Amino acid sequence: MARVLTLTLNPALDLAIRLPALTLGAVNRTDATHLEAAGKGVNVARVLVALGHEVAVTGFLGGDNDGAFVRAFADWGLEDAFLRLAGDTRINAKVAEARGRVTDINGPGLDVSRDDLAALYRALEARLTDAATRPDAVVIAGSLPPGVAPDDLGALIRWLRAHDLPVWVDTSGAALSAAIAATPSAVKPNETELAEWAGEPLADMTARVAAATRLHAAGIEHALVSLGGEGMLWVGPQGSWQATPPPVEVASTVCAGDTLLAAMLHGQLAGLPAEDALRLASGLSAEAVRHVGVGDVKASDLEQLQQRTRVRRLDDGARETL
Repeated sequence: MARVLTLTLNPALDLAIRLPALTLGAVNRTDATHLEAAGKGVNVARVLVALGHEVAVTGFLGGDNDGAFVRAFADWGLEDAFLRLAGDTRINAKVAEARGRVTDINGPGLDVSRDDLAALYRALEARLTDAATRPDAVVIAGSLPPGVAPDDLGALIRWLRAHDLPVWVDTSGAALSAAIAATPSAVKPNETELAEWAGEPLADMTARVAAATRLHAAGIEHALVSLGGEGMLWVGPQGSWQATPPPVEVASTVCAGDTLLAAMLHGQLAGLPAEDALRLASGLSAEAVRHVGVGDVKASDLEQLQQRTRVRRLDDGARETL
């Protein structure tokens, strides 16, 4: 399998809280709570390593509370290449209600200085120029910490692309706009983020496909759009596709998008046919929403979830497989 590097510039300790319903201004009693090392790039890395890839994780961690990350990376089989900064990594609360609604309460993250950013570049340069550690692909995922501007993200993407590396990106807001302008290999907005980039409401599937096609035409090789229960769109070299997973009972949607991105990158690295990649990504994402955490590649019914995923090609030569 391939070697992958994920960059999480603003990781977090995620406090996942599950309860029947959140009542503001009242005492709420939980069904379960769980504190875990997280961050979108870390979540992507967990799925990729479970799919058989060699994965290193990097970015910025607070040196004062990195113990949970150190233990988790060892347990998950990830190479820890994070730079340590003074202070604590933020703690984010994710409140998942029984009906599927998730409320995120996120901290801003560590302050990153120009010297810190320069140190990251030096570490990346050393990794990229060593045949033993050079990755086959890079994933940048998550929000930006204080001190890192959207233009910094764009510059980082262009720098990595100049090193002849595929770069897959999952972020939002101004950071997403800056990332798209830097033309990474792939981006994965959700439908709301795609509409913000497109500058207009995307009221139906035709409009969403048109916007994703614009992304692809702008130089994004793989335009991936997560659509919640409607599955995903993929506009890329193999055409325009939609995959819709079977309905499942939703416990938490927190890691579904990270799971989807990782599975689609796996499909590209492994050379899977389009339909197989879509079935894996959609099925594994459906598995992920049934519980807190990323999709479980060893789930006993994962094959069944893939088989029950509806895959449609949307461009010329369109066909549907059930």
